[in-house]
Amino acid sequence: MTVAWKQQQERGSRLAIRLMAWVAQVLGRPVARALLYPICLYYLCGSRQANRALRRYYEHLRGHAPGWPVLFRHYHSFASTILDRVYCLRGRFDLFDIRIHGLEVLDGVLARGCGCLLLGSHLGSFEVVRAVGLSRERIAVKVLMDEQNAPMIRALIQELNPAVAETVIQVGGVDAMLQVQECLAYGGVVGIMGDRLTADDQSVRCEFLGEEAAFPSGSVRLAHVVRAPVIVFFGIYRGGNRYDIHLELLTESVQLSADHRQDDVRRWTQRYADRLAHYSREAPDNWFNFYDFWQASS
Repeated sequence: MTVAWKQQQERGSRLAIRLMAWVAQVLGRPVARALLYPICLYYLCGSRQANRALRRYYEHLRGHAPGWPVLFRHYHSFASTILDRVYCLRGRFDLFDIRIHGLEVLDGVLARGCGCLLLGSHLGSFEVVRAVGLSRERIAVKVLMDEQNAPMIRALIQELNPAVAETVIQVGGVDAMLQVQECLAYGGVVGIMGDRLTADDQSVRCEFLGEEAAFPSGSVRLAHVVRAPVIVFFGIYRGGNRYDIHLELLTESVQLSADHRQDDVRRWTQRYADRLAHYSREAPDNWFNFYDFWQASS
């Protein structure tokens, strides 16, 4: 079985990505944003599979397929967050109006001297999580992710900010669990995506926007092993230079019983899926899973 999103090849070329990064840094954000319009038009016209996936997403969300203007706006939101990633990696958070909601939740957990898991998604920008770390001094932020499917983006991160690249913990790495536990032991934050499968046999079916979909079970199982609080995180792009960061406590501790482990995994994952659905309805054009989410493996 092959996980669907991994079948998608990374779009673009290394030269084009580096050129766009150069424009962003040298000519500035207004010029770079102007270039997003022809780029988005190109992807709108040439991404049939992604367009079909987005149409199905909107059918679940609104009960009907979107028109071309909606799809274009969706691509533009995605492209804007990718562009802004360049500035985030450079530490230029001063360019943005970032409003953090629920910061007291994170402060309350970290005040006890323990770390926590920050459970995010491909809804909005995950990169702005670093703004949370910067808002509170001396908070170590690590990100557990699969970099193998996006070598060009990985290379860009390494080029723009090697220090940030070093904070990435590769999913499935031989010492990944050790790095996670070490970060948590020192009161740090470990970010992880909770909406994309890395292996089909590590999934659980949950109701999402009216139909069952496969979600990874790894984040719940990880939370059970490390005994750390879990805070869900959504970095919603609001247009222009504004982002809203939402932090919510999912649980102080995930407990998986020996007799009903799979049911417990599904219950905790469903709670995450419910919050993901809530923010999907609130910010539809922030959904950045460009594949059929309800048929996630084939």
